[in-house]
Amino acid sequence: MTIYELHRLWDKNNKGKSAASEHDLQVQCVRWFRYQYPLYACLLMAIPNGGLRNSIVAAKLKAEGVIAGTPDLFLAVPCKGSHGLWIEMKNGKAGRVSDKQSEMMSELTQKGYDCKVVRSFDEFVDTIEKYLK
Repeated sequence: MTIYELHRLWDKNNKGKSAASEHDLQVQCVRWFRYQYPLYACLLMAIPNGGLRNSIVAAKLKAEGVIAGTPDLFLAVPCKGSHGLWIEMKNGKAGRVSDKQSEMMSELTQKGYDCKVVRSFDEFVDTIEKYLK
């Protein structure tokens, strides 16, 4: 059984249950990507923007260059005229793209990057496969 089939089985067995967290979805997607595309494994990277932090850590991250609204994942592979692919992960239909995220994705698109919002494992697979092929 391939890793893709295992993830689909996991999705099927968890239907009707509360949606997996955005974290769980992102972990599942990154694992699949690294298994499916080993040559690009180190080129898909997480951008640790979200999460609750105390004010000291938040100030340090901001000083280091963290910018609100930056998408969750970046695939540093130029393809089809795009400089790379930014992916904003959302937890199913309930996940909402913030104004800052929309503004950032618009800016990145204007600069020649592809940006997608992904709400499920299948949507992630479809996004990656369309981008790379």
